[in-house]
Amino acid sequence: MTQFRALFLSLPLLLGAALAQAQGTAVPFGGFEADPTLPVEITADTLDVDQSTGAAEFKGNVLVGQGEMRLSAQRVLVIYNEEESAIERLEATGEVLLVNGEDAAEADRADYTIDSGVIVMTGDVLLSQGPNVLSSQKMTVNLATGTAQMVGRVRTILNPEQE
Repeated sequence: MTQFRALFLSLPLLLGAALAQAQGTAVPFGGFEADPTLPVEITADTLDVDQSTGAAEFKGNVLVGQGEMRLSAQRVLVIYNEEESAIERLEATGEVLLVNGEDAAEADRADYTIDSGVIVMTGDVLLSQGPNVLSSQKMTVNLATGTAQMVGRVRTILNPEQE
């Protein structure tokens, strides 16, 4: 009877997960709002600058920091907005890891648009939030609101509490 009760109580969660697969799912990310206007600090093994395009390519053990947010990858291309003399966006590839607060996400690629504070992660996205893990093909993180939207075959494993 307790197994039936556990199944019955978890039914709304399972239905919610099925709906999330069809429509995407919104989740909190980082536990707080981040400030995308803070300075961006980048460290890497090498840096190549292309004066003609206004791009800078950081390679090898790249670490990007902005406030509490950390992004690491093997390669990060920084694209500047020459009119505003500011960073427009970052394109990270190769073992991408995004950490904000206690949440962490892995993906093949991340594109960070600085002005909007939006990071789009694609390719085998894996989000870890404490004991919970979700996967999808794409996750859009809004640092200004502290939320994320996952789409593309969202999957999670629910572990019912043991009595």
